[in-house]
Amino acid sequence: MAHNVINGERLSGMDGLTADVVDPATGEVNGSAPISGPSDVDKAVRAAAAALRAWRRSTPRDRAHALLGLAAAVEDNAKRLADAECAETGKQWHVVLDEEIPASVDALRFFAGAARNLEGRSAGEYASGLTSTIRREPVGVCAQITPWNYPLLMAVWKIAPAVAAGNTTVVKPAETTPSSTVLLAELAGEYLPAGVVNVICGDRETGRLLVEHPVPALVSITGSTRAGMQVAASAAATLKRTHLELGGNAPVIVFDDVDVTDTAEKIVAAAFYNAGQDCTAASRVLVHADVHDELVEALTKVASAQRTGRGPREAADFGPLNSQAQLDRVTGLVSRLPAAAVVHCGGHRVGDRGFFFAPTVISGVRQDDEIVQEEVFAPVITVQSFGTEEEAVELANGVPYGLASSVWSESHRRVLRVSSALDFGCVWVNTHGALVSEMPHGGFKQSGYGKDLSGYGFEDYTRVKHVMSAV
Repeated sequence: MAHNVINGERLSGMDGLTADVVDPATGEVNGSAPISGPSDVDKAVRAAAAALRAWRRSTPRDRAHALLGLAAAVEDNAKRLADAECAETGKQWHVVLDEEIPASVDALRFFAGAARNLEGRSAGEYASGLTSTIRREPVGVCAQITPWNYPLLMAVWKIAPAVAAGNTTVVKPAETTPSSTVLLAELAGEYLPAGVVNVICGDRETGRLLVEHPVPALVSITGSTRAGMQVAASAAATLKRTHLELGGNAPVIVFDDVDVTDTAEKIVAAAFYNAGQDCTAASRVLVHADVHDELVEALTKVASAQRTGRGPREAADFGPLNSQAQLDRVTGLVSRLPAAAVVHCGGHRVGDRGFFFAPTVISGVRQDDEIVQEEVFAPVITVQSFGTEEEAVELANGVPYGLASSVWSESHRRVLRVSSALDFGCVWVNTHGALVSEMPHGGFKQSGYGKDLSGYGFEDYTRVKHVMSAV
């Protein structure tokens, strides 16, 4: 059973309400978690506020050492964290252990270093007899809401920069995947003062209570565009700062000078990673008309060879969707395809146990079709053709999202033109989906604003103060 972590203590919800936690690989209940109410939220926020008084005065060295200690603890407890993550996401155990946990450790170590290297503009005398200095200060208590697709990694992406900058946090994990975040907070308690990192479990109402609480100075959410809009509206009532990393619908622009077979293999890998439940998934392929049929055939061949199943005990390329609700949503999108659409493979549920969905390739869709305009968040690739570079850019930009994109071509000049024209926060070239701690992750338009990772993400958790003194 998951629990809240408030001021270093393991606590049940004060109201005694709980929600079942389901294993998406079986569809069966495998635990429960509190549904935190107003008293729980207030207790967590007050604990964070109390801890802030001392933590904001801690030195960069102190913060760096604490985060380095937590990074080592995550490494030492990798198997426990992987067990907790896989039980609630259905992911392959080796993927979490070999990829996601090392990425979490790397982010913790990056922000440990960033804590000691915060840069600012130079200070000096800009008026006669007066000296100006610039202070970079922590924002305060941060309310942070994380998604269900990467529970542990997203918790690290929230907590690490906030703590490195001298803030304290209250984190609400997704109601379907709380346990790895709870375990992370418990490990953090060994290196950070009580109240610096708090976790409250709960549902959307819990998240609303956290966002609307008067104490937090900043609200950060990774989630759907709808959820981000709700957070922004609620935060506006008290003029909280918001940090929004929202949905995506990544275009993959493929020109006619690529190696089609190699490109297809790389696109499928980037589209179906984590069962396509990734805001940067390579799900919307736009291909030059001259190689359209060849690429569709290649994508179909590679996708058809992909297998979905329970991670550690079966040979599987990806696991289940997160929930029955997500399975129903994806099935609905495919069932409403227009008559002109062609499903080359997949398009259906796999088995009658768990929430598995078959690897799917669909062509014949149009720009205004629902499945093109909406973020699918599943192992589904749609394919559209284009005739000119200008048309490719127009199709790519013609959705509400602006998180990530990729361009596939051997022409350097073309790549420079297209990457400049794309309205997305990240453009990959002849690859898709790579992330590193040193580079920012964040989008434009309805994909939100604010950056995760990098020095830019670190600065988002600081405020700038000008101090001027007479000399």
